[in-house]
Amino acid sequence: MATQDPQQPKMTESSEKNLQEESSVASSSQEVEVSKKSIIREYAEALIIAIILALTIRVFVVQAFKIPSGSMIPTLMIGDHILVSKLSYGFQLPQDCEFQVSFPPVTCFSSTIVMNFDPPSRGDIIVFRYPEDENKDFIKRVIGLPGDTIHIQNKHVIVNGQPLLDEGFTQRVDPGIIDGRINPRDNLGPLTVPPESYFVMGDNRDQSLDSRFWGFVRMDKIKGRAFLVYWSWNGQGAWTDWIRWERIGKLIE
Repeated sequence: MATQDPQQPKMTESSEKNLQEESSVASSSQEVEVSKKSIIREYAEALIIAIILALTIRVFVVQAFKIPSGSMIPTLMIGDHILVSKLSYGFQLPQDCEFQVSFPPVTCFSSTIVMNFDPPSRGDIIVFRYPEDENKDFIKRVIGLPGDTIHIQNKHVIVNGQPLLDEGFTQRVDPGIIDGRINPRDNLGPLTVPPESYFVMGDNRDQSLDSRFWGFVRMDKIKGRAFLVYWSWNGQGAWTDWIRWERIGKLIE
């Protein structure tokens, strides 16, 4: 006849307790792992949403640019960082897009306006795709509108038979006059601006590569109108002068 071991119930209780503790530890570990995965997923989703929002704003609303040259001096300085409104002339839908190994991964070479606002005005400072290399963006001031007659005589710009009053926002650093048969910088035209096109010039008249040399800017190549300097970096002279504090927040006119 078998006899009951008096220690057996105690061992059984201990085993059950250990099993419960192991189960509790395993459950806690799983919860931690699930929690970590949840946090990683939340961060990934937030990052993806942020990238999509940034690209959407960049394509349709506002885009930042840096001024690399002096063609717009004195209005814009080398090292100015500016904001360009994509909605100034209407809601633009990008066209002729290509995928590239860069950021952003898509480059669009033209756009069509599906909702028109006001067209570009004389005096607007616009960013557009450089006609001779559309991978580059240029910034100039609108001088001639569609249908305007442009004539440059000895550095003086004449629009529709009237002198353009541009002394307040331009500079001319070379006192010499170049014959128009040699170079169109100082003497050009008269010529008529075609439909849906614009004649643009840099404010630094003697040191600007603009419509005098490569022709007109088509409307579908305009990215937007520059409206604000949000940062300006000089990087020369004493370190206290590296940042142009007085230009930060300056409206572009």
